[in-house]
Amino acid sequence: MNYNIPPGEILGHPKGLFLLFTTEMWERFSYYGMRALLVLTLVAGTEAANPGFGWSQGDALKLYGWYTGLVYFTPLIGGWLADNFIGQRRSIIIGGVLMALAQFVLAASIPGNTTLFFIGLVLLIIGNGFFKPNISTMVGDLYGEHDTRRDGAFTIFYMGINVGAFLAPLICSTLGEDPAYGWKYGYIAAGVGMSLSVIIQLALANRFLGDVGVKPSAKLSLEMSGGEKKPLTAEERDRLRVIFTLFIFVVLFWASFEQAGGLMNLYANDKTDRMIDFMNFEVPAGWFQSLNPFYIVILAPVFSMMWIKMGSKNPATPFKMVIGLMLTAIGFFFMVAAVYDQQANGLASMWWLALAYLFHTMGELCISPVGLSMTTKLAPLRLASLMMGVWFLINFFANLLAGYIGAFAETMGEMAIFAGIAIANIIFALILWPISGKLVDWMHGAETYGEDVKHEVKEELEATSDHA
Repeated sequence: MNYNIPPGEILGHPKGLFLLFTTEMWERFSYYGMRALLVLTLVAGTEAANPGFGWSQGDALKLYGWYTGLVYFTPLIGGWLADNFIGQRRSIIIGGVLMALAQFVLAASIPGNTTLFFIGLVLLIIGNGFFKPNISTMVGDLYGEHDTRRDGAFTIFYMGINVGAFLAPLICSTLGEDPAYGWKYGYIAAGVGMSLSVIIQLALANRFLGDVGVKPSAKLSLEMSGGEKKPLTAEERDRLRVIFTLFIFVVLFWASFEQAGGLMNLYANDKTDRMIDFMNFEVPAGWFQSLNPFYIVILAPVFSMMWIKMGSKNPATPFKMVIGLMLTAIGFFFMVAAVYDQQANGLASMWWLALAYLFHTMGELCISPVGLSMTTKLAPLRLASLMMGVWFLINFFANLLAGYIGAFAETMGEMAIFAGIAIANIIFALILWPISGKLVDWMHGAETYGEDVKHEVKEELEATSDHA
């Protein structure tokens, strides 16, 4: 589908990409700021200098799993509503307003108003359903079907996500973990970030996006087919098989990765030496949440250039996911080393966590941006936002699983959990490797690259690296 996109480019991409980059950056600032605070707020004692809700670690991690799972369940509904009735642009605004309100409700719930806290979480869950699948779909809509700048665009977009995610803990955790301010001000900062996202989108969307996201995509697909609802073709069915097969493996990846905001967050808070002695400064536990997005901002252009420079040897999406699972496993072996260090010396070195987050990040870069791009390439137009919602739905199962896995650490210990996650990632990688060739066949050429466009992507990604 060709949209009426305003002329002009930045770094070889439509200007609208960078509007969506900024909109998503502030939304992710809001989400990751709140995510860094959630478990710590719940386990903080009610009589502490910075009072929270006084929950047990296990209960806090289970709620974390349900919350982070449900914010990825509702995009399935929000994607369907956008596809059929609302359109992506209107959905983004509705979701953004709800999420901004939610952060301020969370702030008002502290200290001790559990009912208000849950109302805030529900508003976040609903708002994310309207917002998340639709902005990702609009990124794909800026490019034609065979325009392989799309992979580079999603990597740039992913950098925007992670700029927001990097800044969020530095600001929200610094305020929230400091008793002089308290958890409330961390959530207020997250609410301000979400408000900026909505304002930017309202002010600039018509100027830079043209008609992208205005009409529901199912209506557009019906118009293109002459008003006739056609069944899925054999090629479309094969491509959907690829999406759903890879989703199985991505569930394990996200269940592993999401230990970052739960069990690994608590491990940083309780069992890690966070003192920088020569500065007499204790690093806030939430700051470790900034390591992953920091690494992504640095490494995303490197990975993108690497894929392009490999040319015809560039691995297809299934093979990249095999690599990602193996890298994630290595990261959790560093967490096993952290537990050994902590058992021997009382507290673990911060460097173990830094190395774990580094390998988790490299694994993520092999799975998440290429998975997003794959979904937009393989999904039929009339199912575009719905399939993007399904991509995020797998995070519902993954995050729910992550919360319960983390909660087992109370009885099994961190060593067993971290080692078990590492081994599971290796097993899944070994299962995916031999079937990857068949999955590529089912893509029916969706990842075939033209040399002219490949050269353009190479140049724009080099420019992106210079400006990261």
